[in-house]
Amino acid sequence: MRVSAKADYAVRAAVELATLPPDTPVKADQVAASQDIPLRFLENILHELRQNDIVELSRGTEGGYYLARPAAMITVAEVIRAVDGPVGVVHGDEPAQLTYLGSAKPLQEVWLALRANVRTVLESVTLADVAAGDLPEPVRALSGHPEATAGSPTES
Repeated sequence: MRVSAKADYAVRAAVELATLPPDTPVKADQVAASQDIPLRFLENILHELRQNDIVELSRGTEGGYYLARPAAMITVAEVIRAVDGPVGVVHGDEPAQLTYLGSAKPLQEVWLALRANVRTVLESVTLADVAAGDLPEPVRALSGHPEATAGSPTES
């Protein structure tokens, strides 16, 4: 599975906001600098997160961005969906809508299982979990599995 730069930046920015006291606005350039995210790219991401009710914007000299809800109520999956759309799609289609023929027919089940596992992980982790460095035990166990850090078969 690939995580786009946009999704990675969005999650990092949201986690940065989660480290602040609730309703504490921070300027986009501060978030960009603290997370090493290109400012113009981040501004577009913050706009999308705002449209999806993940962040809010307070205008004025003391204004900035802050989380629209408590960090414990926003999952990583929600942030990714806000900027990249549904998690676990194949060629832009939901796995349940795919049709394979002949020997490839079982692939639909593979894509469904992959989607379910990805969603299980991403929906179990909140911004508060990441900000506190306290990930759910099943996620920590999976990240510690030898296959999690093994290179792909094509890597040398």
